[in-house]
Amino acid sequence: MQDYESGRIARARAAFESLARRGLPAADYNLAVMNLRGELGRPAPAAAKRRLERAAAAGFVSAQLMLAQGLESGELGVRDLQSAVGWYLRAAEGGSVAAQVEAGTAHYLGRGTARDATQAARWYREAAKAGDVGAMYLLASMYEQGDGLERDLRLARYWYEAAARAGDPAAPAKLRELEGF
Repeated sequence: MQDYESGRIARARAAFESLARRGLPAADYNLAVMNLRGELGRPAPAAAKRRLERAAAAGFVSAQLMLAQGLESGELGVRDLQSAVGWYLRAAEGGSVAAQVEAGTAHYLGRGTARDATQAARWYREAAKAGDVGAMYLLASMYEQGDGLERDLRLARYWYEAAARAGDPAAPAKLRELEGF
């Protein structure tokens, strides 16, 4: 990493390739990033995808998230929402808060998977517990509306308060709105 951070790309590449041959998922991940950035020549999405798939399959959560994002956006080739959701779920289970939010959103909208508000609430709750402000607000709204879980204004207030304390600009107004209930 020191070579990479110092701009010695050729040396970093050689080190990462050596580590990747020995099965280190982080090395494949770093090479994928370099491929996407065009630091190894022209941007090479197909090569990046292969590297990310190998690192992700080995359980490297950052690679799982990046692979999911690339599959969703089409940056790695053909857009594949179903595969993206699968990788978001693996990364979410591995503790990635960003992936938890994406998994929640995929289930909430039915993007790449069936719409399932209960699963959306599950993943928003995990992200909210980890401090994601947007997830706090979304979970509060789901409790307020009874969307995907039983309506519970006490829990709606709890999560709106948490979102407000964390800086969400809309949460204080929602709290005032709930004061009448």
